[in-house]
Amino acid sequence: MENEPFVSIITLNYNQALVTKEFLESTRKLNYKNYEILVCDMASDIDPNTIISVGDYHNTRILLSGKNLGFAGGNNWGMRQAKGEYIFIVNNDTEVTPDLLNLLLAPFFKNPSIGVTCPKIKYFSNPDIIQYAGFNPINPYTGRTSTIGDLEKDNGQYDVSGPTSGAHGCAMMVKKEVIEKTGMFPEKFFLYYEEWDWSMRIKKANYIIWYTSEATIYHKESMSVGKKNPMKVYYHTRNRILFMRRNNNFFHLSVFILFFTFFTIPKSIYKYVVNGQFKHLQLFLKGVIWNLHSSSASPV
Repeated sequence: MENEPFVSIITLNYNQALVTKEFLESTRKLNYKNYEILVCDMASDIDPNTIISVGDYHNTRILLSGKNLGFAGGNNWGMRQAKGEYIFIVNNDTEVTPDLLNLLLAPFFKNPSIGVTCPKIKYFSNPDIIQYAGFNPINPYTGRTSTIGDLEKDNGQYDVSGPTSGAHGCAMMVKKEVIEKTGMFPEKFFLYYEEWDWSMRIKKANYIIWYTSEATIYHKESMSVGKKNPMKVYYHTRNRILFMRRNNNFFHLSVFILFFTFFTIPKSIYKYVVNGQFKHLQLFLKGVIWNLHSSSASPV
């Protein structure tokens, strides 16, 4: 790079100040120094300032929202206060590698059509195991996708950078120009599928989402995490349908509705009843019903 553009690192905190502090500790090893860090607190029970001393970390501020705005709204709130030419949205339960920012910035200077770059994401607890090496396209009939490389041992099989179908909300660097042209995360989603909706708008604006294989970040999410939290079931269900309503043509949406009605709903009801997960069932149905009386339009 001929220059070092200013980068804004945005991470959310919600009752995880110690986890966020570990993330900040990892940023000490970054080789790139022209950045700010905005820790956006989503109305945690305890003020993170009592646990995190921002003066210990390079150009870091804690912003208190006073309200839990969700993943989409929280990151948007942070982006509105960011000063960077590039915005790095990153989960607080990650640890960065020394050359992460340098490697994520490099593709932008090689191809002006690149609007977003994402690193290879690996599991912190199993650092040889991949979580993300790009996304496959969302199936227009089922609303499902698959993550390239997930749970595979990293033997270099995904060490080729290139365009990918969607950005990963865990770690994505966005050019400010893209934000100005396409908006931000759709806040109607609150949690889950919001990065897919934004990815679709970014690609429709003729920008490329770039998987940067040489850049690596470690995520502390468990490899065995499932839909144990009933609220996760609610948002996944609600937003899967919402995404399809917003991003499909009439034919694809019609097929999806038939698939969801005659396959997904009966299958889910059977599964939750057999497993005695009646709260999950209640919130699954709530997510479906929400779409019957809510507009698909949303501020972006």
